[in-house]
Amino acid sequence: MIDYKTWGAEGIDEPSHKQMRDACALPVTRAAALMPDAHLGYGVPIGAVVGLEDALSPGAVGVDIGCQVRMSIYDIRPEKLNTRFEVFRNALQDNTFFGVGAESNRYNHEVMKDWLWDALPVLKDNKERAKRQLGTSGGGNHFAEWGVLTVPEKSILALEIEPGQYVALMTHGGSRGTGYAVAERYCDLANEQHPGYFGLAWLDFGSAEGQEYFEAMNLMGRYADANHWLIHNQISRQIGFEPVSEVTSMHNFAWMEEHGNSPMFVHRKGATPAADGEVGIIPGSMGTPAYVVSGLGNPDSLCSASHGAGRKMSRSQAKKTFNYEHEWLRLFEEQGILIMGGDADELPGAYKDIEAVMDAQADLVRKEAKFDPAIVLMAGKPGAV
Repeated sequence: MIDYKTWGAEGIDEPSHKQMRDACALPVTRAAALMPDAHLGYGVPIGAVVGLEDALSPGAVGVDIGCQVRMSIYDIRPEKLNTRFEVFRNALQDNTFFGVGAESNRYNHEVMKDWLWDALPVLKDNKERAKRQLGTSGGGNHFAEWGVLTVPEKSILALEIEPGQYVALMTHGGSRGTGYAVAERYCDLANEQHPGYFGLAWLDFGSAEGQEYFEAMNLMGRYADANHWLIHNQISRQIGFEPVSEVTSMHNFAWMEEHGNSPMFVHRKGATPAADGEVGIIPGSMGTPAYVVSGLGNPDSLCSASHGAGRKMSRSQAKKTFNYEHEWLRLFEEQGILIMGGDADELPGAYKDIEAVMDAQADLVRKEAKFDPAIVLMAGKPGAV
């Protein structure tokens, strides 16, 4: 069994470490790391980074293949969020659709012309659903929000835009029901190839199934990217502004990389790529700040960082603990943040403190800009509208 390094260890429970030890005991595992937002997952924890040799583990990628965060930055003065409040609020509501089974039926995109849709049975079976769900987001912690991005003088973003404050749009979502179907199909095939490993089972990359999964995973990454592009494009049209800069980072994927002179598939399940100078986004929880970051290329983390704040409480426990409507919505209102949707299981109290998570990975990423939310839309209860 190989060793792994942990960031933010004080906030990570033993069951998560047990999952990591099991992943590190696989005969194909060559490197691993655990990010400070880590919590219990299926097979491996959310926040796990696992490098496999000539092997792909669908369980270590996750069911929301290609899930990512995208930010569009606009040359709009922050006060416009108040003076043109209804314009920004309506743009979110008119162009984002959340929740399990959410569909739009209103978009087209080149991604749907890929030959794989008709070549692999699981993709062919889900092609029509994928078309219907183009430009939509899932449930849970997926979101679309407006906020103010503060870019300091020494930020890497200052190479493209002037330092200062900008209105920014940030979205979080993935490959929807089709990505889930792909994950289920190839998890089953992995368990057939290597029975007994369950959520940790892998596909030999040289096998037909391994090649298929690699191609399907990459298509799901492009499909997730298309969903974000469509949302951002439609919202830009509605507000009448084009972004002056954009940032995207993916966190449920397996990349073919080389570490320590060894080629491997680096699985980042809820972890952000953070190669030296690589720009990414690490959001907090509902109504809390997010950060645009640049990677420091730390080899101990396989050039990775957290993908968010990370849960510290189960969804069911959060719903029993917090009063969403009467306490938290009032608190957000006092802070000048409009929350539309969401529920108690997505409240900041159910998550780790994003500032503590960022402090725990100061050797993995550099903060380049801070995003303070103003209008947040999520799946769930109607909330304050």
